[in-house]
Amino acid sequence: MSLRDLLRKVKNGRLSLGEAEARLRLDMVKAVEDYAKLDVHRPLRRRVPEVIFAENKTPAETAKIASELAGQVGAALVARLSEAHWRELKRLGRRGFKVERWERARMTVVRKRGVTPPPSSGGRVMVLTAGTADVPVAEEARVVAGEMGCEVYTAYDVGVAGFHRLLQPLKESLRRKVDVIVVVAGMEGALPSVVASLADCPVIGVPTSTGYGLGGGGQGALMSMLQSCTLGLAVVNIDNGVGAGALAALIANRAAEARASASGRKKWG
Repeated sequence: MSLRDLLRKVKNGRLSLGEAEARLRLDMVKAVEDYAKLDVHRPLRRRVPEVIFAENKTPAETAKIASELAGQVGAALVARLSEAHWRELKRLGRRGFKVERWERARMTVVRKRGVTPPPSSGGRVMVLTAGTADVPVAEEARVVAGEMGCEVYTAYDVGVAGFHRLLQPLKESLRRKVDVIVVVAGMEGALPSVVASLADCPVIGVPTSTGYGLGGGGQGALMSMLQSCTLGLAVVNIDNGVGAGALAALIANRAAEARASASGRKKWG
């Protein structure tokens, strides 16, 4: 439930002021044994889901955290899964949860039975990659933005090594009137600057650790994006597809709210 939904229920008399206050005050942080503290009000407060980072967590810890979070707020996103993590998470399917895997993104969405994916917010996001090696990070952004209600369009392997490949996705972004473009690139990281110089919307650059030699591990790509002279380009950290997806969705959903307000339709959230 979003904060807007909570306030609407109070306004309509379906929830008392005291009940609403209790919901906001109680269980803001959910402790999972002695190794995790879950921010269960993050979707309510920020409209951004809490994402469980599986690396360096045991499969058992990851599954326990995911089940507690999904049980509390309806759904849990888990990122950077290993096969061992996935095998453990699959077992939640026998405990009243629906478990959906996004293999390329190395992510899983765990939902409580009966909880449906979020309704469309009206936000529109496009995700591009320079190369095929960048796709796993791009898929992280795609999953997160989708879980925040956005329509997500993708075009992969359209980097500057073959510049002609970029023209059709850019035309498509204009045709679909996307609100923001996420551009994922490794090596020299040139693609976000090019896209930002041509697109009519904000661009989020995501450097990836694809690359070698001097500036390898994503450092060259990160520096190129940070040094860009193109206006309208923001940059997240190396391989941070999750962060890029969340930022893109926040921008796109704000834009969707403005469109809905201007046309008199119900606002998202």
